[in-house]
Amino acid sequence: MNEKTLDKTIARALVWLRRDLRAEDHAALYHALVQARQVWVAFVFDREILEPLPRADRRVEFIRDSLVGVDAELRALAASHGVEGAGLIVRQGWAVDELPRLAAELGVQAVFANHDDEPQAGARDARVHGRLAEAGIAFQTLKDHLVFERSEVMTQGGGPFSVFTPYRNAWLRKLDPFYLRAYPVARHASALAPRPPGESLPTLAAIGFQPTNLLELRLPSGPAGAAELWADFVARIDRYQEARDFPAAKGPSYLGPHLRFGTISVRRLAREAHARAEAGSAGARTWLAELVWREFYHQVLHHHPRVASHAFKVAYERIRWEQGKAADAAFAAWCEGRTGYPLVDAAMHQINQSGYMHNRLRMVVASFLTKDLGLDWRRGEAYFARHLNDYDLASNNGGWQWAASTGCDAQPWFRIFHPLRQSEKFDPEGRFIRRYLPQLARLPDALIHAPWLARPADLAAAGVELGRHYPRPIVDHEQARKRTLERYAVVKEKP
Repeated sequence: MNEKTLDKTIARALVWLRRDLRAEDHAALYHALVQARQVWVAFVFDREILEPLPRADRRVEFIRDSLVGVDAELRALAASHGVEGAGLIVRQGWAVDELPRLAAELGVQAVFANHDDEPQAGARDARVHGRLAEAGIAFQTLKDHLVFERSEVMTQGGGPFSVFTPYRNAWLRKLDPFYLRAYPVARHASALAPRPPGESLPTLAAIGFQPTNLLELRLPSGPAGAAELWADFVARIDRYQEARDFPAAKGPSYLGPHLRFGTISVRRLAREAHARAEAGSAGARTWLAELVWREFYHQVLHHHPRVASHAFKVAYERIRWEQGKAADAAFAAWCEGRTGYPLVDAAMHQINQSGYMHNRLRMVVASFLTKDLGLDWRRGEAYFARHLNDYDLASNNGGWQWAASTGCDAQPWFRIFHPLRQSEKFDPEGRFIRRYLPQLARLPDALIHAPWLARPADLAAAGVELGRHYPRPIVDHEQARKRTLERYAVVKEKP
């Protein structure tokens, strides 16, 4: 069937972008183009999301820069069909007001968007749906952010999975080319409509934000940036299994922000990774499992929205976390990279400076916060939510509850990461530590993981004075471990 034979039942439609900043292989855009004779594409800088953020936020800058790429994609697609003047429409304000207002201005009969299952987004979409319905405008949302979402992968008993391995096995059994095929947007792009006169993309300053160090970090944005990073990773994906745990190595894909904001299709990533895994690549198989972890946490959030603020395992709500001035001081030391444990501190400097943290280190610092310092996992989760470029509620919450042993299929509470052993195993030469803690750079490899164990002469030779250039440990791991075992013992008690 070609486009001319399609029975288009809608005269005008609007596509609302949210966490899907691309035009290629885009579910909502495809369905709008197929069903409508004229289609506009819009993004709203939503004040509900932006107002709580600091005025210099890498994610806002990343989104704004990515919109430039989306606009270019739309203009190129339209031009290839002889349509001039198309492109992205951008609005600022409360999305619940701006989106219905724009739909009315354009005279559309339907608004298309892709699913966003975060609780706040669901509440927003419900309000938008209601406003559109009052105006007689349809609102249709579609799956795009995940390969399998909501209730598509369930247990044999029809319930949601709470353990990852059987979920992964069921996910892989269900996978076939149908779920990974791309939406052929380009084939129907002649329906893209010219933008209203005077439309242009706002600058970062125009939306009330300041530049960050995003350019300095060399994190490419937009669909083109995502494609660049994917091409780089595919060339080394076969080594992913061996390299992924070492923060000083170039092991990860670095696609986190692009997956979060949808600048590249997850179907494309899963399709190519699955093909390589089927061809025998252990690295591709391991990386595909990471995509499945992401989907596992999303289905957990969908079926158990209470995990956004409560432990998945109800018994773990009885844990009494450290509180008071000493706890606040310990939390500040953790946030600022002043714990006296070099790998933990280097990891915190990494997130503070770049908005990125290596996945292995996310587990290390989360374990340290909850099981060495005895602090509530929600404090660390909120800190990551403020600082991570790739912050995603489902994955962030799932990862923190895994480390704190409060979540589904979590690290058993009596297994506690030893920060020194983690450092020696995954940064054996101290390369990562030296990058983010240059004051320790002259310490030999054998001492850089635990400067407090070095002899005074070795510290002096390296130009390190504990308490001045680098802090002493704020907690003794073995003593903290004993306190943690006592703290978590309440989960064995009957309520």
